[in-house]
Amino acid sequence: MSHESLEALYGLPNEVAYCRKCVISNQRPSSTPEFKNSANRKIGTIGFSDDGVCEACQHSEFKHSGIDWNDREQQLLQLLDRYRSTDGSFDCLVPGSGGKDSCLQAHILKDKYGMHPLTVTWPPIRYTDIGWQNFRSWLDVGGFDNISYNQNPQVMKLLTRLSIENLLHPFQTFILGQKNFGPKIAAQLGISLVFYGENEAEYGNPIADNNKSLRDSSYHSMKNRDGIRLAGVRYDELIRDHGLSESDLSPYMPADASLFDRTEVDVHYLGYYLKWTPQEAYYYAVEHTGFQANPFRTEGTYSKYNSLDDKIDGFHYYTTYIKFGIGRASYDAAQEIRNRHLTRKEGVALVKRFDGEFPKKYFQEIMDYIGMTPERFIELCDAGRSPHLWKQEDGQWKLRHPIWEEGTGRSAAA
Repeated sequence: MSHESLEALYGLPNEVAYCRKCVISNQRPSSTPEFKNSANRKIGTIGFSDDGVCEACQHSEFKHSGIDWNDREQQLLQLLDRYRSTDGSFDCLVPGSGGKDSCLQAHILKDKYGMHPLTVTWPPIRYTDIGWQNFRSWLDVGGFDNISYNQNPQVMKLLTRLSIENLLHPFQTFILGQKNFGPKIAAQLGISLVFYGENEAEYGNPIADNNKSLRDSSYHSMKNRDGIRLAGVRYDELIRDHGLSESDLSPYMPADASLFDRTEVDVHYLGYYLKWTPQEAYYYAVEHTGFQANPFRTEGTYSKYNSLDDKIDGFHYYTTYIKFGIGRASYDAAQEIRNRHLTRKEGVALVKRFDGEFPKKYFQEIMDYIGMTPERFIELCDAGRSPHLWKQEDGQWKLRHPIWEEGTGRSAAA
């Protein structure tokens, strides 16, 4: 069967290509503002050069050898001097939940650069024990003020379930709050400078985005809600058909643009100014804020320190494996190859061993929490498998062209 005859869901490329430097395929989505996504919307995917190198690897090479990091730090110092308070009042805001990256961001701004950061937290859907411990340690050991938003649990449960049913995207509600909450609070408190860690372009968004220190304001502000979808459902239908109110939905939505009329808020990526390496961020967080890795290997991958604060994390990466053929081990191995901590051969072996591992540790707890039967979740996953990526053999789902069989070349579905 030729690859042209196999349907590709989500607007994915029908022919699969693996980056010749890392382990990511051209099926990896390129992020767009989450509230614009819908069940039928085609998504952009990571770009490749003519010689088969993904945009994330292209940027990585530039990061290692094409950027004058001393000059970038000088730009950061100039930025901070424009906003630095002289009376100890908050002069910047750092969104985070106590993971390694937010620990580094807040601490280095305060300790090395003399800023006065306010930390804000859009909490995980369901804290893990280690996630809660790291959150408390971030504040207690680091010595930070913090504002946390405690979401209405009934609304969070409903939207999370709808996100899975309509988009097979368990993480959408968290991502929305994470992107929108910080700038909203900054505007309300008159704080004009917000820092996130890495630009998403580090991992495969259009490479031109890496030349920007500022995040696009469309992520956190909008002029109207016409056509906006949340959890794959139109905003007005959530109110009409699901009994939600505007106040129920507003925490997840970008703020009305008028909120920023009084205080202009600039959202910067600290990773634009400082060379950002996840493993080094982990070491820094351990030393300065008491961050701890999991005592056990994270399901779906080989690591113990990435994205470990939410019990639904594993569901997110499992569903990316279902939809795009890219699981948690692929994401971890790709970034470690780019940062020269793994060879590609080692990365392929780790992907083969761990990618797509089912998130059984918290499975029943999460199903009970969102009110979904395990059978329904499996049914949705099977329906979300794109025919051009998956086939059944002896009652088992298998990837048509896994990286450990097809190597680095461009592969056609068989």
